[in-house]
Amino acid sequence: MESKPALTKNPTTVERTSERELVVTRTFDGPVHIVFQAWTKPELFMRWWAPKSIGVPMLSCEMDVRVGGGYRIAFGHDASNAMEFFGKYLEVIPNARLVWTNEESDDAAITTVTFEERGGKTLLVLHELYPSKEAFDANSGAEGGLTEQFEQLDELLVALGAGGV
Repeated sequence: MESKPALTKNPTTVERTSERELVVTRTFDGPVHIVFQAWTKPELFMRWWAPKSIGVPMLSCEMDVRVGGGYRIAFGHDASNAMEFFGKYLEVIPNARLVWTNEESDDAAITTVTFEERGGKTLLVLHELYPSKEAFDANSGAEGGLTEQFEQLDELLVALGAGGV
């Protein structure tokens, strides 16, 4: 299924490719190195990752982006009721590929994001592999959030002037 292009000319494609896999694809108007930085620098990641529609801000973001390094992000209105997501980086190829675990539950996916240069733009493919069909079904509500998050990443790239970089 494809999302509505809203304010951007680049649609996000969200597709269940099997009973355990989700693939999300989008082209961003910015070079690979800038898009990769938006995924690996906490100060940039915090500006786009939390979907604004849920009304829950990101409180903190820690990233040690290297094989074996970890990440921890927290959402909430204050630290006492924060939701945390955390895991480890399994693969880091600068400007090309990130693979990480999501360790906040037994049903969490392994996420792979690839970045491909396309004439000054970036083709990004996010792939989530869940441990079971049940785990995927239990987490399927996140699919809509990814479309909004990618639109927010587009906005950040415009703010950074990435289209002209």
